[in-house]
Amino acid sequence: MSRALPKYNKRRVGLAGGAAAVALTGAVIAGTALAGESSDGGGADVRTLAGPGTISCPDVASQLPAVPASAQAEVTRNLALLDQQIAEANKRLVDTVGQGGPNFVQNAILGPLEDKRIATVNRIATAIGRTADRPAGLDSLAACSLDAQGDPAAPGQEETGGAGTAAPPAEDAGGDTGAGGGDAGAGQGGDASGAGTISCPDVASQLPAVPASAQAEVTRNLALLDQQIAEANKRLVDTVGQGGPNFVQNAILGPLEDKRIATVNRIATAIGRTADRPAGLDSLAACTLTK
Repeated sequence: MSRALPKYNKRRVGLAGGAAAVALTGAVIAGTALAGESSDGGGADVRTLAGPGTISCPDVASQLPAVPASAQAEVTRNLALLDQQIAEANKRLVDTVGQGGPNFVQNAILGPLEDKRIATVNRIATAIGRTADRPAGLDSLAACSLDAQGDPAAPGQEETGGAGTAAPPAEDAGGDTGAGGGDAGAGQGGDASGAGTISCPDVASQLPAVPASAQAEVTRNLALLDQQIAEANKRLVDTVGQGGPNFVQNAILGPLEDKRIATVNRIATAIGRTADRPAGLDSLAACTLTK
């Protein structure tokens, strides 16, 4: 009996050591998996393993026509930017886990990502359109969705028009205000909550003469600029106290600028079909917060 006990102890130590080795191996594998990040070269689906889900976007490159040599560099640069936008949105998805209400992902990540993609695919279409037929329908590839582990977020609003004849997105519910009456410049809808007011440069006053054939589309997009400011001011009030010191810039002012870039590009495109395309409208996209 005195010999059996050491043998039993050896066996028990051996089993314990084997279990510890298995656990350590599992931890190393898990750590390696979490550190890795798989990315689709086409930018259609960039994955993270942090748990909140993954943002998936339609592939733009595969939907392009033949790209003229003169546009190749600009198109390549903007396709790379689409990849970067998805990667940044996935990082934001990880960094903001647990923040905001039920619509936080849609309002603060998917919506702004769609706006950025609209502006980017419009630049691609414009680059191609300088020396070849401008590709239509790229705006329909802007909306992305969340492949979540839990309930998926609603996908972003899709553009219904082509890049060349793009109708404003679903947010364009405002009526005509006249070609000279849209986008009043100063922020609309100030509030008494202390959140401040968003002010944006006036676009209408910077436009050249608008051809009659473009008047309706320009008017509609000027009205959309007004609506975007009003919605941003409302979001400013609704989110008072949320997020960190950069919340307003990242979740409200930044997305608003992206929306305005897409909108002024539609205005420039509409005018440019029958007259000289106005340059420099993008410089009017950035807005500021006035306390």
